[in-house]
Amino acid sequence: MRSRPAAGGGRWVEVPPARLARWLDTFATRHGAPEVRPGADGLRLTAPDGAVALLYPPPGAPAARDLPGFLAAAEQPRRLGLLLARRGAVAVGIADGERLVASKVETRYVQSRTAAGGWSQQRFARRRENQAKAAAGDAADLVVRLLLPEAGTLAALVTGGDRRTLEAILADRRLAPLATLRAERVLDVPEPRYAVLVDAVAAARAVPVLVRDPAPPGPES
Repeated sequence: MRSRPAAGGGRWVEVPPARLARWLDTFATRHGAPEVRPGADGLRLTAPDGAVALLYPPPGAPAARDLPGFLAAAEQPRRLGLLLARRGAVAVGIADGERLVASKVETRYVQSRTAAGGWSQQRFARRRENQAKAAAGDAADLVVRLLLPEAGTLAALVTGGDRRTLEAILADRRLAPLATLRAERVLDVPEPRYAVLVDAVAAARAVPVLVRDPAPPGPES
């Protein structure tokens, strides 16, 4: 399980669906049996000691009103589209449950630095911008070939990498049917390669949980 700090306090934990029941048991052991309430986007668990866990459905999973329904929905196999992109590199795939069943990775050179100062700097910056636009266009073509024909079979499109690059790719009007399937969360991935795409399948299926620990006791009066 991966954990990272959350903006505004607490931490995000990414729990594999198969381990979610065990994670919930551990949460209850540490903090006491929680009260479960449905929220706008998921479930809110409030423990007797003040600890809170907010469970959000993984991409493509339906919302649930209780824990048994949430667990069942999270573990259900889903067909997901994957789009990972950083400057000059893109990886596109289709995951059927835990398996990556189709994939394609492409790279294209995009200049990373500009010359220092004056006209040369402007010329290099324009060249870099043109290279980035061409790379985004090539990536969009790849998505059209691999994912667009399968749009009707996908529960969600999960993206990862550089947000600016992803936005440039998905701005292509041909990809409107896929853009409507896009999950809100963007995976944090290194430069896209086949191995990174394989790892992204598990990350895309993971259940995002926002955990806020109980406030420490105040000073004794």
